[in-house]
Amino acid sequence: MDLGRLGIWYQTDALPSPQAAELVQRVEALGYGAFWFGEGFGRDPLAHAAYLLSQTSRIVVATGIASIYSRDAVAMAGGAHTLAEQSGGRFLLGLGVSMPPLVEPRGHVFGPPVATMRAYLERMKGAICTAVSPKDPAPIVLAALGPRMTALAAEETRGSHPCNVTPEYTARARAAMGAEAWLCVDQKVVLETDPSAARAIARRGLAVYLAVPHQRRHFVRMGFDEADFEGEGSDRLVDAIVAWGDEEALRARVQAHLDAGASHVCIQPLGLAGEPLPDERILTALAPSG
Repeated sequence: MDLGRLGIWYQTDALPSPQAAELVQRVEALGYGAFWFGEGFGRDPLAHAAYLLSQTSRIVVATGIASIYSRDAVAMAGGAHTLAEQSGGRFLLGLGVSMPPLVEPRGHVFGPPVATMRAYLERMKGAICTAVSPKDPAPIVLAALGPRMTALAAEETRGSHPCNVTPEYTARARAAMGAEAWLCVDQKVVLETDPSAARAIARRGLAVYLAVPHQRRHFVRMGFDEADFEGEGSDRLVDAIVAWGDEEALRARVQAHLDAGASHVCIQPLGLAGEPLPDERILTALAPSG
């Protein structure tokens, strides 16, 4: 599988499926290597991936992430097996433990992240599937932030898919994981040069993370402190996590991650509240074919 250096991460639940497919086709035509989307309380990510794969011809479709609490390990393994075979090897399975606000309303108990993920991967390895095998199994990456989950990602899967990280974090993750592991970094971007307007958009994109203790611990490991979590987040935190400014500023942040060791950057466009489509200017400005 060739992910290329750049992909797009965008949640398409607010789009009718045909419009979501048109978006992914547009991303494919612009030369991006992968289209990533997550899982919340909307569409089933494996079913949606199957549809998007059927509507495209080259691009990799990736879950970023599918929650291990939403389906058992055997069902997840069977779904990934099916999508890899049906797409000719264009499906990437991003797995994660998600976060308590998305897990506990389902009736699950949010367990110790690393131990829970390790046990889940073991069950996936032991899953029996009697269907026709794909030429190559779907690669797996983990939503890893802390050092123990990052180590697990390097040891047991193809690599990691961290979000809300700085280029300095990317450099440390690369050093910890070694040269061969995939490091698919999610970078939120806002194409807006007015600081107040840009930060307002960025803060909406970060709000759910600032409310979750394990995400705050992640920010502390990167050098932030309690003062950065006051209100809707400090300017220092917002500016470090979300790239904003003109096209040159956005390209510079993406390149900083690549220079630090990212093998692939998932560009996540943030825009005005209520807009179901990503900012087309971002898609075009940062496109590999541009």
